[in-house]
Amino acid sequence: MRWQLWTNIGITCVLLVLIIMAGRKVRHFVANDSQFTLATPDERTPGLSMRGLVYTSRSRVLETFEADFGRSIFLVPLPERRRRLLAVDWVEDAGIARIWPNRIDVRITERRPVAFINLPVSGGMSSRLLLIDSQGVLLEQPAQSHFKFPVLSGITEEQDELDRRPRVRAMLRLLDDLGSLAKDISEVNAGNPENLVVITQVEGRAVELVMGNRHFSRRLQNFMEHYPEIRRRTGNLRAFDLRLDDRITAGGQER
Repeated sequence: MRWQLWTNIGITCVLLVLIIMAGRKVRHFVANDSQFTLATPDERTPGLSMRGLVYTSRSRVLETFEADFGRSIFLVPLPERRRRLLAVDWVEDAGIARIWPNRIDVRITERRPVAFINLPVSGGMSSRLLLIDSQGVLLEQPAQSHFKFPVLSGITEEQDELDRRPRVRAMLRLLDDLGSLAKDISEVNAGNPENLVVITQVEGRAVELVMGNRHFSRRLQNFMEHYPEIRRRTGNLRAFDLRLDDRITAGGQER
């Protein structure tokens, strides 16, 4: 019995050693054999394929894999490369896969902007126009883009994404409730998400409307239906409070 036990232990140890040695040989082979080498971008058959890039910088993606070109794809640290891709502007998610023997496939999911942000620069004498997505992430505006979004105010560069997110979602809730009426909204002030203020076009005039935090469509429709009379009585006044469902307040007076 003891002889058989020690024989089995010896055989197991030998097998483990053989497996380890075989594993090292395989690792050395795939790490050094030229057939597994990731081709550089300037070669005729590049080894890095990129999908999903519309506004994401192609050069930034290439820079992420700069250290990997010319060596085996087996050595590419995929989790680290994905982490670096997620830090690239416009990238919301990224997937990386090894395609044996010598290719890397990158799939990018880009962020979807929902509004413009007009941020003042240092000194407050000028501003720069950025985009923002539903998660509160600020995005540089691409050189060639044709976005049609309202401007979202009440957002600052000092705020983090957790601070911006409820303001963006409050704006999206308002626009969704307004439906077709949202096409004339040029600006939404979400500095206070519980009391939204919009600038919209009514009869060719820009008016500022305090909308509160609910019944947006009903309040705006009621305002537009009564606007001819409101304009006749208020003249050039262009700021109105619609938070009370049974009345419209203009210049501090009930209308």
